[in-house]
Amino acid sequence: MKKVIAATLAVAAAVTLMSCGGVKKSAEGKVFNVYVWNDEFPSRFKDYFEAKGKVPAGVTVNFVQTPNADNAYQNKLDEVLIAQEKAKADDKVDMFLVEADYALKYVDTPYTMDVKKEIGLTDADLAKQYKYTQDIMTDSKGNLKGVSWQACPGGFVYRRSYAKDVLGTDDPVKVGEALSDWDKFDAVAAKAKEKGYFMLSGFDDAFRVFSDNAKSPWVKGNKIVIDPQIERWIKMTKEYTDKGYNNKANLWSAESTQGMTKDGKVFGYFGPAWFIDFCMDKSASGDWAFCKGPQGFSWGGTWICGATGSDNMNLIKSVMLMLTCDTDNMTDLAKGAGDFANNEVAMTAVANSDYGNPFLGGQNHMAFFLENAKSIDKSAMSKYDQGMNEKIQSAMADYYNGNVTLDEAWNNFYTSVMELYPNLTK
Repeated sequence: MKKVIAATLAVAAAVTLMSCGGVKKSAEGKVFNVYVWNDEFPSRFKDYFEAKGKVPAGVTVNFVQTPNADNAYQNKLDEVLIAQEKAKADDKVDMFLVEADYALKYVDTPYTMDVKKEIGLTDADLAKQYKYTQDIMTDSKGNLKGVSWQACPGGFVYRRSYAKDVLGTDDPVKVGEALSDWDKFDAVAAKAKEKGYFMLSGFDDAFRVFSDNAKSPWVKGNKIVIDPQIERWIKMTKEYTDKGYNNKANLWSAESTQGMTKDGKVFGYFGPAWFIDFCMDKSASGDWAFCKGPQGFSWGGTWICGATGSDNMNLIKSVMLMLTCDTDNMTDLAKGAGDFANNEVAMTAVANSDYGNPFLGGQNHMAFFLENAKSIDKSAMSKYDQGMNEKIQSAMADYYNGNVTLDEAWNNFYTSVMELYPNLTK
């Protein structure tokens, strides 16, 4: 279904929107439609844009929310973008969000407006953003097609009380030293097991650490490529499962979330700032801390796109400037919401301030992100990332659970991805 929708999107874009001749300049509309999949961006918009008096009088902001599950959000977005040219003014998409795993699906289409040439942001406006966040949204002709308020370097979030029990300290620097490479991480996992804790909740916890460090894209030409980092994740996860170092949970499952509750027994989780803020159970608030972990990585991110055909160009520009370029506002956002903001000047200031995150026991964890954020490299991204990531995790879960052999798991993976992407070969 995904491949059919993607093909329809591309063809419809080429046929119907090329006739528009770009963005039509007109009076600003009175309804501002923003397509999202959860409450994250609406909350940022409300607290750091609307609350600052930036929504013009008489304009109604309408967030159209469709959950990500089962590709529902992308399906809805594709449906309305294909119908954009003929939609009534108040029904048109003005702005929509995309995630890293499928951003490239929308970047190289006429549905997304050029941030500089059409929306009007300048190089000076964008200068403080992390380069990788722009690289992801740059099309094949060098046009920037979206911007983000967040950068997403990741690290390891661990339970303070469990670290004291296992390592004799909960200090982020000392715990970070004890977990600074994978051999050390494995040794602590063994100690944690002896104390009755799971080092990780399950199979997928470390996946993004390894996949983000892959040097090769999933596909070269039409050939599927397996990077050594993916093979390393499989080997480690199988060992952790067999040795009882994880709780055999799948990502986003109830079992995984239970491990982070007050009575949960999981030592820690890999994640970026948004994972801490939006995904972690808060019942053990204050008993968590953050360190870099064995390997730097990034995970995810959300980008704001201006939709071609919008009649709210000035408002789109204002949102992008205020939420992704304004240093003072992004400093407030980082301190108030816990985001690692997409502004190096702002984040350096926060890292060197007296900011403390209550969930992390008052720790200023932003300093741990800074070095990692500067080195993020997304050159191995491809338009196949979402499907590949989902299918490899699904296929290998059966192997970790002992239901199939490794060879059978690989065969199942190749079968599933070639059904999803018929143009690919082993």
